[in-house]
Amino acid sequence: MMTSQVAKRFGAIATHMPKPFARLTGSGCHFHISLWDPEAKRNLFLDEADRRGLGLSELAYRFLGGVMSHARALAAVVAPTVNDYKRLSVGEFLTGATSGFTWTPAFVTYGDNNRTHMFRVPEPGRFESRLVSGAVNPYLGLAAFIGAGLDGIRRKLDPGEPNVGTNMYATSLEEMRRKGTTLIPQSLPEALAALEDDPVIQEALGAELAPEFLKVKRQEWVRYHNTVSDWEIDRYLTLF
Repeated sequence: MMTSQVAKRFGAIATHMPKPFARLTGSGCHFHISLWDPEAKRNLFLDEADRRGLGLSELAYRFLGGVMSHARALAAVVAPTVNDYKRLSVGEFLTGATSGFTWTPAFVTYGDNNRTHMFRVPEPGRFESRLVSGAVNPYLGLAAFIGAGLDGIRRKLDPGEPNVGTNMYATSLEEMRRKGTTLIPQSLPEALAALEDDPVIQEALGAELAPEFLKVKRQEWVRYHNTVSDWEIDRYLTLF
């Protein structure tokens, strides 16, 4: 609200739209996650003796395992628009067509201080999710993340070994599939289908809100899909 009002004073428009320009970097709203004991004033995600070298505790890895396990369903909540999947698309950098790094994740991976991962650890005791979009409802997004992380703690999920020093932009889709690495949803319907199949994230949103969210977002996709774009006109009008 503040940025939009200030921009108007200068005859400009401020937007948090995820991908307003096809060839430029989009807008994200990254979540930085840690867990604290307020009485002891202690970060429960911190472990300087971490054998993996990232400075995370076993509790942190279990939480991370949870959000990675539910990452595809989380996408629907933290990247909730049609336009989001133009920011998160893997097509450009996998074909070498990008005009520069967009610093958005393509695969459900984690690693060190490396912006090509969905989850990076910029310093001991916390990790960052780079999936989240500028269009996120932060209340719903955080509720979904907490639900996924708590599920990981309850089930003692292990995220596996980190990808340290790996540039995911230089990794082929075929190679990641051979390793069993999960690809982030590439469209809003794909993300919504993952959410519909994930009772944990639906429970985090609430029994009444989750189905309404799915309904509204599917209506949004239908309205978009029924719109004839300039690209279609340019591509097909005189082709046939």
